[in-house]
Amino acid sequence: MEILLGFGPSILSRPLSTCQSKRRYFNLRPRASLNEGNDSFYQAAIERASLRLRESHSPDPLLIDPYVGCLLPSNSMEDMNQQLHPYCLATKFIDDKLLETIQSSDGLKQAVLLTDGLDTRPYRLNWPTSTLIFDICPTQVFREAVQKLQDAGAKIPRGCMSFHVPSESFDIENVLRSKGFSGTRPSIWVFQGFPVVNLASFKDILSVVSNLAMKGCLFLGEIPVWLAETEVADLPATKTWLDNLFMSYGFRVKAIEYDEVARNLSKDSARRASGVGTSILFVAEHLRFSDDQMETWRSEFQRIEEEGDEEGFEEL
Repeated sequence: MEILLGFGPSILSRPLSTCQSKRRYFNLRPRASLNEGNDSFYQAAIERASLRLRESHSPDPLLIDPYVGCLLPSNSMEDMNQQLHPYCLATKFIDDKLLETIQSSDGLKQAVLLTDGLDTRPYRLNWPTSTLIFDICPTQVFREAVQKLQDAGAKIPRGCMSFHVPSESFDIENVLRSKGFSGTRPSIWVFQGFPVVNLASFKDILSVVSNLAMKGCLFLGEIPVWLAETEVADLPATKTWLDNLFMSYGFRVKAIEYDEVARNLSKDSARRASGVGTSILFVAEHLRFSDDQMETWRSEFQRIEEEGDEEGFEEL
């Protein structure tokens, strides 16, 4: 069974409040302040950033995030638990898969990150030259985070460009296009930390990715296990649910086993956190053509038909 179930404190837990989602509209309420204590989404983002900070300072770090410290309170180094949290395993897996795919694929210059606003990948990863990075996340969190990152000296790699796409946007697809994204060019999509309120909102995300990603593009990341319409312990049922969900949007998905990731990274099980499963790590391949591809071909077919009609008229 190839399912990664994260353990320990839930950082992808069900939100305290839910709201009705609309197609392609991630209906997140506006953030009045980045430090809003009762914001469950923001608190989860802070916890994820804290886990990256702790792992960066562990004796044998799985990953190093040189910028995350500027996003956290000064007392974040207290109570440094040295257990290897599954979130860090997932982050390392996603980092490696993301860069490996971009570096080995000709023409892949578009990366779309669906994040919580505190993701530092645009700054800390070694992006190939000319990569366009689109960060879809909550606006208020992003604005305050990017200011702190810039103050700390963080910079996008030379020759690359990063664009923020507000997750509150009503039409994510057109906003992405307006910022330079093209559905006729290869892309890779990452989902980690992005606030989802229910299964319907994640289906909206799947719809957006399916509409914009070319055939053969990858969509990878981790989703909260509470999205699954199965019992947590029922792994076969969870895998079937995952397969059916992704296939309904044109994706062939593979769930990645937590133990497999740890083994491949040669990490001692003694450092792993224990507890109840909270997340699923996945890699999905898109099997459909993007809307832009279909429109390009439709226009080309129409042009060929019109030219054929004109030639036939001239012969008469």
